[in-house]
Amino acid sequence: MAHRVDHEYDYLFKIVLIGDSGVGKSNILSRELVDFKNIPYLKTFQVEGKTVKAQIWDTAGQERYRAITSAYYRGAVGALLVYDITKRQTFDNVQRWLRELRDHADSNIVIMMAGNKSDLNHLRAVSEDDGQSLAEKEGLSFLETSALEATNVEKAFQTILTEIYHIISKKALAAQEVATNTALPGQGTSINVNEASGNAKKSCCST
Repeated sequence: MAHRVDHEYDYLFKIVLIGDSGVGKSNILSRELVDFKNIPYLKTFQVEGKTVKAQIWDTAGQERYRAITSAYYRGAVGALLVYDITKRQTFDNVQRWLRELRDHADSNIVIMMAGNKSDLNHLRAVSEDDGQSLAEKEGLSFLETSALEATNVEKAFQTILTEIYHIISKKALAAQEVATNTALPGQGTSINVNEASGNAKKSCCST
């Protein structure tokens, strides 16, 4: 899910949305995405001069019945884990979602935790500090969002995609270095072998 597919974009990344039912995952999508009719939903972003297309998967209510299968997570390189700042239980369930994600998804998946419905600050049941602390403990990015007011929604996806892009770039660079380092000793060995055989011939001829 991290390769160039056509001339319209440089990379295609699969992102999954997870979290309890009713936290606003679909609202985040409808606020962020222009073409909401396609499933999975597609949205194009610019990341450091590259065109990145995000293929965003929504649970579509399956989480109510614990019906999400491993296929949902397969190939995902990013995840937006959403809870509702007005419902403490949805925050307490973040750990369960993290376990499920880490059981089924790639170990290098980029995860952002989003406390949604920040526009309902007067009904807040989870402090921003609590969210930040849990995210730091689990090594996740963190933002509070409002699907209603479109606050930080695009920033959430942009942050995930930028982090994925950095990981992909580092891997590509590392692979190039490995290839280069592997090639050089091979060339050196062949040169040494040739030199050795040349010396052997000279000693043969001089006697």
